Amino acid sequence: MPQSRVLADRIFPMEGLAAEVVRIAAANILLVLCAHIVLPLPWTPVPITGQTFGVLLVAVLLGARRGALTLGLYLLEGIAGLPVFQPLGLPGPARFLGPTAGYLLAYAPAAFITGWIAQRGATPWRIHFRIQSNVVKLLIALMAGEVIIFTGGCAWLAQVMRLGWINSLRLGALPFLPGELIKMALLISIVGGLEFARAKNRNRSPLSGR
Repeated sequence: MPQSRVLADRIFPMEGLAAEVVRIAAANILLVLCAHIVLPLPWTPVPITGQTFGVLLVAVLLGARRGALTLGLYLLEGIAGLPVFQPLGLPGPARFLGPTAGYLLAYAPAAFITGWIAQRGATPWRIHFRIQSNVVKLLIALMAGEVIIFTGGCAWLAQVMRLGWINSLRLGALPFLPGELIKMALLISIVGGLEFARAKNRNRSPLSGR
């Protein structure tokens, strides 16, 4: 089985355009649900949400191109005024003028890079050294996505909202580090569980009756 096949194809082996539509629609629903898990923080204009969890999970499951496409469609839905973003911000396209716009704009690139690394089971630095552990490879993919999202978010706060880089890091990144570590641990557990279930199902004998 080619290593470059995305996780969704390996676990849910569907074919054709209809299958692609189903996968992307399901991923979109997941993103909306994650966005509506929100906890405001009184000292920062950026709330805690489940959005980064959704973005990275979609990227790992669907791979680079599908993941980026799904996030692009998700942003277009928000621009059109659909209630897909976390509910505490400005509505519709006005959300892209607010303090969280940088995070939103970074979602599609983050999904592409995360999916690209996870899809190939490789790292950008494998020319220098070889990493054998799938968990380490997945962790690097997730960390790359996190860096892209928070770099975009903090850059927006620093340059567009004119908070400066120190305040942007203090308000837009540092409060979220513990939560992001928990999210990455959950993502690794979910992916590991899906792969285990797939391997168990594949190795199950059709004559065993189990």
